Amino acid sequence: MSLLKHVGTIGSLTMVSRVAGMAREMIFSRVLGANAVTDAWFQAFIIPNVFRRLFAEGAFSAAFVPMFSKRLHGAKDAETGLESARSFSDDVLSIFLPILILLCAVMMLAMPAVIWLLADKPIDPAEFDIAVAFARIMFPYILLVSLVTLFTGMLNSVSRFAPGASFPIILNLVLITALLGGDYAASQFGWSVEQVGFVIAWAVPVAGLLQLLWLYTWTRVEGFRPRVLWPRITPEVKRLSIIALPAAIGGGAYQINTLVQLYFLNQLATGSVSHMNYADRLNQLPLGIIGIALSTAILPTLSKFVGGNNKEGADRIQSDAIELSMLLTIPAAVALAICATPFITMLFQGGRFTMEDANAAGAVLAVLVLGLPAYVLVKVLVPNFYARSDTKTPVVAAFISLFVFVVSCVWNIGLSLPGITIEPLGYGVPGIAAASVIGAWINVGYLYAVLVRRGYYTVPLALLGRVARQLIAAAAMGGALWFARDLLTGWYSAGLFERLGAVLVLVSCSAVVYFGVAFAVGAIDRQRIAALTKKKAP
Repeated sequence: MSLLKHVGTIGSLTMVSRVAGMAREMIFSRVLGANAVTDAWFQAFIIPNVFRRLFAEGAFSAAFVPMFSKRLHGAKDAETGLESARSFSDDVLSIFLPILILLCAVMMLAMPAVIWLLADKPIDPAEFDIAVAFARIMFPYILLVSLVTLFTGMLNSVSRFAPGASFPIILNLVLITALLGGDYAASQFGWSVEQVGFVIAWAVPVAGLLQLLWLYTWTRVEGFRPRVLWPRITPEVKRLSIIALPAAIGGGAYQINTLVQLYFLNQLATGSVSHMNYADRLNQLPLGIIGIALSTAILPTLSKFVGGNNKEGADRIQSDAIELSMLLTIPAAVALAICATPFITMLFQGGRFTMEDANAAGAVLAVLVLGLPAYVLVKVLVPNFYARSDTKTPVVAAFISLFVFVVSCVWNIGLSLPGITIEPLGYGVPGIAAASVIGAWINVGYLYAVLVRRGYYTVPLALLGRVARQLIAAAAMGGALWFARDLLTGWYSAGLFERLGAVLVLVSCSAVVYFGVAFAVGAIDRQRIAALTKKKAP
């Protein structure tokens, strides 16, 4: 199956998930707005997701998928390979589950201290209690979704990408249901914002349980029979830990980045966490559809080519991934930067989410998307290291990026310590978004420099030329959007149909101008696109 088809499968389902997530945030903004309660809710939701990305999606997937795939496909016959893979996954599950249970227990007990570390000082007691309660309710989600990630890795190894790409849809549907129910209770029975927040918090672990059942069903359909045995540390489990540990440390840099960002946002005005969340929701839409889809799709293929010492094939897959990612990401970044406030207004403004909130979140989005191509490129370049079982290099890149991010944030909000005084730049939430952008581009530069120095990969001149032409097409699109944006000003905060009409006009204008100019200037290699649509891998 072709790279484009894999990416299409993952990307289309991810798009459904992101659209559902967007609908969730649209309802969330109107029902709850941007205030102390929503700040506490988003903070509580971030904490388990930080650990999920650290232990499950990052370190675990990077180590588990190549090892599981090797056992499944490396045997002389299919039955032996299946049995070997089953045994390995059972051993991993039996170690993984007790660790997750212990982590949940420790974090539930330590949650007041965690919230205190992240909070602004002095702390409002009422807001502190709500934040701790929300976090304790939602943290067990990590246990459920980490097991989901294990099953997703098993399914991805047999090129069954759809179940793993679709499970986030369940979370969004459950949260939408809870939001609508909470809004009904607020209007009919006078429930407060805090009470609605608790309903939505409890919906998170419920969704995690449904996601686990969904993935478990698909693993059984594919012939796997996951079992929890008495934990035993086998040589293969040891090797998995050795490979995963550096990836966990590297992933830790990204997640520390998230927590540090949360800390700095808490030092700013009430609503800052919410404004960043709403802006990042739009930023994550193309990142999830393009970056995560490509990263997931190319790792098994890169592992196969690298394992077979087929450098030409590995280079071709890497170039295809870069070209596809930039072809779609560059215009997305330009469009979101130019139309940041209109998009935020059209999607989120209404109810408790005011125009002032929309302007604040729009300013954050306009800065945040400048790093969108970098975020995607990191996702695309890192598999080249993971395919070689090199999880250490991304660690170094991640920590360099983290250091730059922290320094930039400190410079933005200022610092006053004995003997040290740094005057704040005072750019607020957009300043923190800019720090994230700078760190992301430095991460990309370091990863690529290492790839070149080690002889793993160098971007072909032909690809550089096409990316340059993509930039020309994006510039033309940006000019058209700048003109169209101002013509539609009255539609952005009007009724539903006016808002939908404005979205359609802006998106259509972007697509027609960008792809029209892209084809005209040769930004798209038509032969490569044709090759990528073939059923057999090129």
